[in-house]
Amino acid sequence: MATTGGILLVALLSLLVADGYATTPVVTYDSRSLIINGSRELLFSGSIHYPRSTPDMWPGIIKKAKEGNRDLVRFIKVIWEQGLWVTLRIGPYIEAEWNMGGFPYWLREVPDIIFRSDNEPFKYHMKKYAEKVIDMMKKEQLFADQGGPIVMMQQTWLLVCTTAYLGSCANKRMPLPPSSSTCNGRQCADTFPGPNGPDKPSLWTENWTAQYRVFGDTPSQRAAEDISFAVARFFTRNGTLNNYYMYYGGSNFGRTSSSSFVTTRYYDEAPLDEYGLKREPKFGHLRDLHRALKLSKKPLLWGTQKVHKINHELEITTYEKPSENICVAFLTNNNTPEKLELFISEARTITYPPSLLAFSLIARPSSTTPQPL
Repeated sequence: MATTGGILLVALLSLLVADGYATTPVVTYDSRSLIINGSRELLFSGSIHYPRSTPDMWPGIIKKAKEGNRDLVRFIKVIWEQGLWVTLRIGPYIEAEWNMGGFPYWLREVPDIIFRSDNEPFKYHMKKYAEKVIDMMKKEQLFADQGGPIVMMQQTWLLVCTTAYLGSCANKRMPLPPSSSTCNGRQCADTFPGPNGPDKPSLWTENWTAQYRVFGDTPSQRAAEDISFAVARFFTRNGTLNNYYMYYGGSNFGRTSSSSFVTTRYYDEAPLDEYGLKREPKFGHLRDLHRALKLSKKPLLWGTQKVHKINHELEITTYEKPSENICVAFLTNNNTPEKLELFISEARTITYPPSLLAFSLIARPSSTTPQPL
């Protein structure tokens, strides 16, 4: 356990799977995507709570995440060694079904404190904590502009948080970079209204791969097909980052789980189970989806979007860059009992069943008809 100045470092981290880096990353963004080292990136990310596994497990878990116990600095360095980027969600409140949401016990004894509000004692300790964690990362040169792997950081988990408190987070006294609103849920392609500004990309920071279990309740399952459909559909709607919550859940050791009777195993239906083993078909299904989407990276991030609505649920979405003769076409049957029949020629008709999204990367030579790659 790493405690510094009485502060328990319990954080959420996400691994960003993209091309490896050999030079100091330069991270910017616009309305279409995050831009790392001058290159637009499609990012597939997976949440891992490092206190929910032992340090000996970290290399294997991270290696599997790349394919498809409270020492924060050490954990990030292990990720760095695997050539992955990091989004660091430092809290101090992280929820995550963790006891007191990650707050240390002594914090509740501070006189007149009101958690997660525009309260001076709370803001004092929050600022002290945030500055301490940021200083630790800077000292070890772990931020991207220092040559490290941390490309994004989230200050706190915001649900059920007062407006005045959120405003105080943006106060000039707080060491915060520009911020962007993001989406949590299972169907962000259809529920997310978009980021809080026209110059910001569309980010899905919590895509729930299942649901944590509590004693006495039936298990919550989410099929690999449902997750994959939602992810592919998000990228048809200008999505640029998807983070799985959780990619690996791990175990609640000791008395670390929250008071809602959460079981020892946490998000065991994630792509990696409680022991860090691949859970099929979810692991392989998502791995193959990521590979297919990355093949479509160029038209997705540089192409012009067009949407053809067949009816309320059936649609064809294309991203095309005519100057380079590339196009990707997404054919979506969004949870309707009707079948989608696509007429290719007199000899060929493709039928798509309900709740299915298919896509094809297409070359467009100037003198011939479109041919699938």
